[in-house]
Amino acid sequence: MRRIFRDNLPLMAVFFALASSAAAQQKWNPRVAYVYPAGGKQGSTFQVVVGGQYLMGTNAVSFSGKGATAKFVDYYRPLSQKEINDLRERLKTLMEDKKKDQSIFKEIAEIRQKLAKFIRKPNPAMAERVTIEVTLADDAELGLRELRLLGPRGLTNPVFFLVGQLAETAEPPAESTDPNSPVRQFKPKIGPSSKDDKEKTVALPVVINGQITPGDVDRYRFRAQKGQRIVAVVSARELLPYLPDGVPGWFQATLALYDAAGKELVYTDDYRFHPDPVLSYLIPADGEYVVEIRDAIYRGREDFVYRIALGELPFVTGIFPLGGPAGKATSVQVRGWNLPAPELARTIKQDEVGVYPVSVTRGSLLSNQEPFAVNALQECLDREPNNMPPSAQALTLPIIVNGRIDQADDRDVFRFEGKAGQRVVAEVMARRLDSPVDSLLKLTDSAGKTIATNDDHEDKGSGLNTHHADSYLVATLPADGTYYLHLSDVQRKGGQEYAYRLRVSPPQGDFELRVVPSSVSIRAGSAAPLTVYALRKDGFAGEIELSLKNAPDGFALRGARIPAGQDQVKITLTAPSRGTGNEPVALQIEGRAKDGGRVIVRPAAPAEDMEQAFAYHHLVPVNELKVAAPGGGGFRRPTVKLVSPTPVKIPAGGTARVLFDLGGARYLGNLKLALTDPPAGLSVKSVSPVKEGMEVVLQADPTKSKPGSRGNLVLEVFTNAKGPFNKSGQRRQVAVLPAFAFEVVGK
Repeated sequence: MRRIFRDNLPLMAVFFALASSAAAQQKWNPRVAYVYPAGGKQGSTFQVVVGGQYLMGTNAVSFSGKGATAKFVDYYRPLSQKEINDLRERLKTLMEDKKKDQSIFKEIAEIRQKLAKFIRKPNPAMAERVTIEVTLADDAELGLRELRLLGPRGLTNPVFFLVGQLAETAEPPAESTDPNSPVRQFKPKIGPSSKDDKEKTVALPVVINGQITPGDVDRYRFRAQKGQRIVAVVSARELLPYLPDGVPGWFQATLALYDAAGKELVYTDDYRFHPDPVLSYLIPADGEYVVEIRDAIYRGREDFVYRIALGELPFVTGIFPLGGPAGKATSVQVRGWNLPAPELARTIKQDEVGVYPVSVTRGSLLSNQEPFAVNALQECLDREPNNMPPSAQALTLPIIVNGRIDQADDRDVFRFEGKAGQRVVAEVMARRLDSPVDSLLKLTDSAGKTIATNDDHEDKGSGLNTHHADSYLVATLPADGTYYLHLSDVQRKGGQEYAYRLRVSPPQGDFELRVVPSSVSIRAGSAAPLTVYALRKDGFAGEIELSLKNAPDGFALRGARIPAGQDQVKITLTAPSRGTGNEPVALQIEGRAKDGGRVIVRPAAPAEDMEQAFAYHHLVPVNELKVAAPGGGGFRRPTVKLVSPTPVKIPAGGTARVLFDLGGARYLGNLKLALTDPPAGLSVKSVSPVKEGMEVVLQADPTKSKPGSRGNLVLEVFTNAKGPFNKSGQRRQVAVLPAFAFEVVGK
């Protein structure tokens, strides 16, 4: 036994030196489920509870943006079943003691108090709580930020945190709820004026913070004056976009306004296509009013967190046009509530292609933001009447049309001249730019024959949309002649806010990138896996080279290439041997590709792969890719080197040898290797020591692996042997080896 352990030391040293302090694939990685309150006012200091799992030892807080700091106050975790049993036994012993003195009575009371908290077993995903004290500077950046915790187990996932301008009030944090049902549903309370319900009085303007527990209904009373337009804006799904274990997959808040007598004045459970409700009401008389929030079907638990911005607040309901050409000034109409004027004119100029926020100020208060798209093509406005082919608006391609579905049952028709064999793309940008349009596109020839049609087209880059209502079609024109493009709203609705941008052009090959996860924990000198998704556009299928942009010295990507025609690739990020110190660093990855004579360079937006309602997955973009790589204690870390040439060619139905230099280690002991999320049919057949260091034999199942398949492979080193640090014998990741390219070939 001693001989085996001694021979295994070199390899163990290599892998454990490379091991992540909190490897991203480990299920015991620290996770945050919610933060409450999920925001605060500029220039304030307040306490925040962060609920989650495996949070013990977290000792630092990282915010995106500037002007936010925090320090730790407290950590709480529920007792384990063994601890509860031990307390019960101790209580039994104390109760049987016939000579109880004051100290025994005190201990009995303390034990009973501890046990009283565990009548119901808490939800393990949010049972632990960290209390922090947050300080927001007077000039802290406004809007949606990200909060992460950092500790010995690594960096947590980000949770959204709003920085605002208004005074804030918050209910006490909710206690743990029963996890027997993923999201508990209770019988509702009765009536808005029930005497059993407590109402809290607030002064406007204010941000109200709360949590909805099962069957809960929260009400807030305020005074308002005749003629005031009161706006209430809920942030709930905005804070926690998706719940993995609840249907429909988020906290579906409802909002109602009552007068002092309990009469319902306004009710809403959404805002257009947004699940978070927004309410606007013109106050008819001086007096008291009550705003009520609850879940649509009376569910609740700790992560049903909300913020209500309430008062005579500026709110933008729409802009027109929804975008403009790069490098040129665009005059934009802004409509909304409580603006300096019912309709404002803004001039917007942006030199770079992208989507930019538009907001309005009233006094010192900033409104909500609306997206404004900037493109490099020529643009025009739609001209009415153009709702029938005889009055169709003529277009010269390529072009972007900014238009509106002005009224119910309206449609806009455009015509252009085309050539046989010409490829034409028509794309609507509306829902992705906060417009309620649910578009339908139809392309016809001059005789009215349908060439192509499309209702909904999924854009995986739009991770917050669950109804991809924008249309996209591509067609090859069959003959020279005149063609007509018909655009309408499927739901036959229309109005001032029903704006759209319609691109009609030859294919404009392009791509967007998403990198997952957005929080990475690596030990100094080691590697961690990342997945980069390519969201290809207009048929672009070229190879995309990935690289770090302005990264600190020592960081490196391995396998940094998305093969032609593929939508994703797994790569590895290696941290510098000296680490990053106590603070996580923000990294940027970009992709570069060629399309004909064009060079396309696009940033890889960090994102979280969020699960919705047990089944669906969405790439939700966040602001920063944060990496924590603690220092390595001052000793030199060995490097695992791939000896075999790449790409490693694996015959379909056969095997391929892959050699690694491990610095002289020979004995593998209880360490094992497996592929991380491999393509179908690929697996590790065997691992053995060789003269070079280590030989890994890969095999390709001929029924699942197809010749021509290419990409990257990532090997995970793990153990499931029982020991002092793994008493349960569960599979535990030790390290991740740098990614390497592969190709499946024919025999």
